[in-house]
Amino acid sequence: MKIAILPGDGIGPEIMNQAVKVMNVLGEKFETETVPVGGAAYAAHGHPLPESTLKVAKEADAILFGAVGDFKYDNLERSLRPEQAILGLRKHLSLFANFRPAILYPELAGASSLKPEIVSGLDIMIVRELTGDIYFGQPRGMREAPDGPFKGEREGFDTMRYTEPEIRRIAHVAFQAAQKRGKRLTSVDKANVLETFQFWRDVVTDVHKEYPDVELDHMYVDNAAMQLVRAPKKFDVVVTGNMFGDILSDAAAMLTGSIGMLPSASLNAKNQGLYEPSHGSAPDIAGKDMANPLAQILSLAMMLRYSLNKAEQADRVEAAVKAVLKQGLRTPDIFEAGTTKVSTTQMGDAVVKALA
Repeated sequence: MKIAILPGDGIGPEIMNQAVKVMNVLGEKFETETVPVGGAAYAAHGHPLPESTLKVAKEADAILFGAVGDFKYDNLERSLRPEQAILGLRKHLSLFANFRPAILYPELAGASSLKPEIVSGLDIMIVRELTGDIYFGQPRGMREAPDGPFKGEREGFDTMRYTEPEIRRIAHVAFQAAQKRGKRLTSVDKANVLETFQFWRDVVTDVHKEYPDVELDHMYVDNAAMQLVRAPKKFDVVVTGNMFGDILSDAAAMLTGSIGMLPSASLNAKNQGLYEPSHGSAPDIAGKDMANPLAQILSLAMMLRYSLNKAEQADRVEAAVKAVLKQGLRTPDIFEAGTTKVSTTQMGDAVVKALA
């Protein structure tokens, strides 16, 4: 089993060190290779996703990814910015299905932005289509407006588009995920305004015929955003497009107390996956040994479960994370009175100890 390790920028290397430390005590034999990505790759090779890194990623069974981005690269042309590395990996590896769980651990109920009675017991799985929609649609760019009330003025434009096969494959993934959970699926769209998402709704409805045991409902994205903060536990599995999924999954993350707790998985049709924490590179706290490594460690657990078929080991890692939370250990992002504040390294060490 080959694992590509891509630490990236900012807090990426710090939290990756903790995940690798956990991986090394599982008693498994993994072949790993660490390569630069994002700003670190640009500094070393002049590109955020150099061919050497892409080659290692393509040949791996799974990719454990940290985070990319740094303020010092903000003035680069868009194609060379660190964030383009993750888009490139999604495209080149056809990572079309993104799993973003939002789970509120009982010990963190007080850290959520919502009242405990509204959010306690939260366990949502957002399935986001990852390689289509307005993020990848063509044509796009800047030009002189050819029509409209400001014809002749400068304008920026992007194209929202989905083909039927793209919608069908993500719908199948979502229905199958729902079958393994509460057998409830909410498809989020904007069918009342956008032709693209009326088409989305029609295709998802048709795929539903193959999953009669799953209850399907449709919801407009603005209502879904409202319901996430009003009654989040009404959701089980949510499937949606790339842009809506990007926004809703981050909103759901804050219900759990900290985005520093949330892992993610991005899979292709062969179950080759890229596993990364849902948060960013946080360059403002990089090097301070204060970042929360639990999302990275839980991303390792998702990798074990989905790409490496090591479900028992995934369970062990997740149980260890729950154990350290029960012990009252907290990094600064989830710290509250009555708990013990620990560093990035100390939290990683605690998870390793809990595994023993």
